[in-house]
Amino acid sequence: MADIKIDWHARAKSLKIDGRAFIGGVRMPAAGGQTYECFSPIDNRKLADVASCQEVDVNLAVACARIAFNDRRWAGLSPRERKQTMIRFADLLISNKEELALLETLDMGKPISASLSVDVNSAANSLRWFGEAIDKVYDEIAPTADHTLAMITREPIGVVGAIVPWNYPILMACWKIAPALASGNSVVLKPSEKSPLTALRLGDLALVAGIPAGVLNVIPGFGEQAGTPLAMHMDVDCIAFTGSTGVGKKIQIMAGQSNLKRAWCELGGKSPNIVFADCKDLDIAAAASAGSIFYNQGESCNAPSRLLVERSIKDVFVQKILAELSKYQPADPLDESTTMGALVDCGQMQNVLKYIASGKAQGAKLLAGGEQARTETGGFYVSPTVFDNVTNDMTIAAEEIFGPVLSIIAFDTEEEAIKIANDTEYGLAAAVWTQDISRAHLVAKRLRAGTVHVNSYDEDDITVPFGGYKQSGNGRDKSLHALEKYTELKTTWIRLK
Repeated sequence: MADIKIDWHARAKSLKIDGRAFIGGVRMPAAGGQTYECFSPIDNRKLADVASCQEVDVNLAVACARIAFNDRRWAGLSPRERKQTMIRFADLLISNKEELALLETLDMGKPISASLSVDVNSAANSLRWFGEAIDKVYDEIAPTADHTLAMITREPIGVVGAIVPWNYPILMACWKIAPALASGNSVVLKPSEKSPLTALRLGDLALVAGIPAGVLNVIPGFGEQAGTPLAMHMDVDCIAFTGSTGVGKKIQIMAGQSNLKRAWCELGGKSPNIVFADCKDLDIAAAASAGSIFYNQGESCNAPSRLLVERSIKDVFVQKILAELSKYQPADPLDESTTMGALVDCGQMQNVLKYIASGKAQGAKLLAGGEQARTETGGFYVSPTVFDNVTNDMTIAAEEIFGPVLSIIAFDTEEEAIKIANDTEYGLAAAVWTQDISRAHLVAKRLRAGTVHVNSYDEDDITVPFGGYKQSGNGRDKSLHALEKYTELKTTWIRLK
């Protein structure tokens, strides 16, 4: 039997959205009654009135999390019990996939096909993978003298504050809460005010899965009113943040000004994608390069926004990039055939258009795009944009645009490519396209980035860490290394005689 095609517009009209906070296992309005209007970037329709949490709400959420941590209603369960609960939580995401994907697309503007096939599935996989890890990660015994026993153990850090961005709302939330919960912590999650809806549903589903009330709390609101009090809170033991480098710097300061809480910040990027003339298949390289920068409307911190191409093949490779653009034209995000949706809001669209104007003004050659699209919808769309003749000192090559804008930079030698690639304040991701195995290894070693792809881009797995060097932040999401962020390392020294 053929799959029944879903009418996502009809689903959207009948969708019931609850914008209240989730604190102590209960949906509730902000204590002062404050709300803000949440609009869809697809067509600027109003989706919901969302609780605008303030310091009093943050204090309540942290208090609930602290009580839940101290009475060990979660951390005190056996590893097997916590594992089974986390797996139920993951299963609930899958059984509610269509609702969650629709919320994600309406709230953030990405294509519904991506929300369905990538975001919700990956979020559930994160919960399941870290759940499975709970009873498989062992502590250590130190090699000490016969008359002593030295145990090295990891313990939950306590109350974790998680502040997540708007570009991958449910996925980024689960990258934080999955290892934090797996480690036995309580969590206060603050989603971006631009895309809070799936995070709020996570609270509901966690409770249904059996995660005790107070262990996961979700407080929507703006940065100054909710994010700052969370980062400054004296009873929060760890703050985990994904977002801009500018805000990450402020969070590091707030962590120091308050209680020296651990602050883990996964921040921006301006990732170089280096294509050498000996690349085996330029068609594959072009498809991956275009797909990775224009995926999610370019709103990805690891997007390969600087394309470095060896001069001898540049003209040929640029034509292959341009040939890919037809695959990524903005269209209705609620159509399952759409591959590029709307930017998250009008402010982000205007910011991207300002960068495009800057590229033109500084002498870059606009080859494609560069304008607002689908203006008749009332939504916020920008066509895929390609600049050639870019130099690394141009604004479009130096600053994170967070939109569908590709800058092409020519190079002549391997040494020049490495120098250009590393000439950035960021260090999140990079790529090398070559069939020379020695060059691949040697260049990858010299690239200052947390992830270096070879003959691919944006391929990953929950088993490998994600994070960056330099001003791309610290700490790592995903993999067992993420557990290190949410645990304290304890030595217990026992004299046996």
